[in-house]
Amino acid sequence: MERKKILFVAEAVTLAHVGRPLALAQTLDRQRYEVHFACAPGYEMFLAGSDLSTWVLHSISGERFLAALAAGKPVYDRATLAQYVLDDVALLEAVRPDVVVGDFRLSLSVSARVARVPYVALINAYWSPYVKQHYHVPALPMTRVLPIALAERLFRGVRPLAFALHSRPLNKVRRAYRLPSLGYDLRRIYTDADHVLYPDLPEMFPPLDMPTTHSYLGPVIWSPPVALPAWWDTLPAGRRIVYVTLGSSGQAALLPTLLDALAPLPVTVLVATAGHAVPASVPSNAHLAPYLPGMLAAQRASLVVCNGGSPTSQQALVAGVPVLGIAGNLDQYLNMQGVLRMGAGILLRSDRVREKQLRAATLQLLEHAGPRAAAAGVSLQCLRYDAGGRLAQLLAAI
Repeated sequence: MERKKILFVAEAVTLAHVGRPLALAQTLDRQRYEVHFACAPGYEMFLAGSDLSTWVLHSISGERFLAALAAGKPVYDRATLAQYVLDDVALLEAVRPDVVVGDFRLSLSVSARVARVPYVALINAYWSPYVKQHYHVPALPMTRVLPIALAERLFRGVRPLAFALHSRPLNKVRRAYRLPSLGYDLRRIYTDADHVLYPDLPEMFPPLDMPTTHSYLGPVIWSPPVALPAWWDTLPAGRRIVYVTLGSSGQAALLPTLLDALAPLPVTVLVATAGHAVPASVPSNAHLAPYLPGMLAAQRASLVVCNGGSPTSQQALVAGVPVLGIAGNLDQYLNMQGVLRMGAGILLRSDRVREKQLRAATLQLLEHAGPRAAAAGVSLQCLRYDAGGRLAQLLAAI
């Protein structure tokens, strides 16, 4: 039987959007599929040793992406998405895939239809129009000057308008290609595809009247293919381990405060800096590396401290470990709502967090049995899902 071509496209604005499709691409049977992977330059170290056919595809910089989120501004303008469509179409014509799988590559809403290639979108379930959400105000300029209660009320009023503004650029590009508007709910922009796959658990993000073209994959776990640091096998015995990573989209400036909070505690701290600068002063109980195999680190840990985003939270919960999420952007707040729904963690605001608060939350999660029991329950639920197998079933059906 002739192998089918599957093209994975990563919008490389954060490492999560590269790691997730890369993890799924590596699960496919090479006897059935010829697998291609496209993303922006700068991620070659994570592709080392893979058997994927790789392609270079431009994305905006991570710095531009994070700056837009921090300011509450639309991430993409019409001109950027219009160029994305041209780049996508050129790639699709070069590869000629049977299916394209995109992770946050919003332009595929247009380009896949122009090229007439079936399009599968990967997006977290908390961005689904079929999952009810309560939106908390993320870290925005106004939260630095207003009481949070007042900022929450203002955010509830302006959030629909903000979603509409974020939706306009893609709708303008769609109009140029005579495609219908998707309206002004950003969730529709994020989930416009022939098939939508949610790398999440429905128990954490329950669906409501979800169509058959939308389905849950379960957690998609990926760790960077890096060597273990020299200190990995020399950690002191008998001390609980706290795994810390604020991620590529985390609040790197918070790391010194976080390390100071953990310094007086009888714990060993493993830190993945995600390539950010090492703090000038590192406590004696902390061990740092640019990247760590996150799943192994989570399995060794009694607590995982992260930015509240989906990838590291999922590693922790699959390992049965509670999560302390220090959230900044809206995506992180939405993901942590699922963690809180399961009773498996604590959410702190990145724009309000203090050393004393960090230490108290850490001790609460380490010393109380409830969060660990809840995380263990989520771990059991994760065992029911084989993300790669579910993707393979969908591709076979397509």
